Amino acid sequence: MSQESEKSVGEQEDDSLLPFDEHVEEVQEGDKKVRHRGVYLLPNLFTTAALFSGFYAIITATQGKFDVAAIAIFVAMLLDGMDGRVARLTNTSSAFGEQYDSLSDMVSFGLAPALVMFNWALADLGKFGWAAAFGFAACAALRLARFNTQIGKVDKGEFVGLASPSAAALIAATVWTGHDVAMNVPLAILAAFMTGVAALLMVSNVRYTSFKNIDFRGRVPFVKMLVVVLIFVVVSIDPPRVLLGMALIYAASGPAMWIWQRKSILVPAKSTANSEKAGVVADEERHPQGPA
Repeated sequence: MSQESEKSVGEQEDDSLLPFDEHVEEVQEGDKKVRHRGVYLLPNLFTTAALFSGFYAIITATQGKFDVAAIAIFVAMLLDGMDGRVARLTNTSSAFGEQYDSLSDMVSFGLAPALVMFNWALADLGKFGWAAAFGFAACAALRLARFNTQIGKVDKGEFVGLASPSAAALIAATVWTGHDVAMNVPLAILAAFMTGVAALLMVSNVRYTSFKNIDFRGRVPFVKMLVVVLIFVVVSIDPPRVLLGMALIYAASGPAMWIWQRKSILVPAKSTANSEKAGVVADEERHPQGPA
């Protein structure tokens, strides 16, 4: 690129009516790199709404409205699940959107659940309480950073570690279920334990089904649509407790599968070792070693 063309590009980037830098993104199209100015509006609107829901959860938790704060986290989950799919359906994916979505997730599924849980139960535990809340937020940050570096390297049908929205759902459903319960030390310790387990699962190597392979544009059997309707009916009966049960089952599914896989590996190995040992004993019985 010549000096004149470089200057023209710089002038285009600085040519703005507002004192803010124009976002310029370089993407690969075919065998050449193309520069695009600006950002896509539609998917980033969903991301912004998810970010606001996480922020709103923090504000309402500080005001003691824990049920509203928990619901706000679930709303953030819904919006977070939509922004990526909207971007793919409308072909508006971008590097900017990926980074913005990750930062939004940190607020909505890292800070918000930790602070909501802290204000609801962990504050009574003193330093142990805020350490548990910080541990959850820190593990969420580590999990998101690892996820960003593994994009394109891990099977899309699986998550390595519990996804931060799922961990946030576990915390939010717990708070929503017990928001009107009189808090005491044993209950606070149980809440801290659950927070710690959710944090460790996020940074573990336990694999979870991601459900990203579901095709929302294709046709499905009528019975699958009926199952979806039934799920909505069951959730509507008692949302906090049903969602808590679903979050617990999903969180436990990863360790359960991990234990099952390790068991299936160890049992054949043990059987093989016993078979070899039995074969050696049988061979010795057929050919006893006597004195020469």
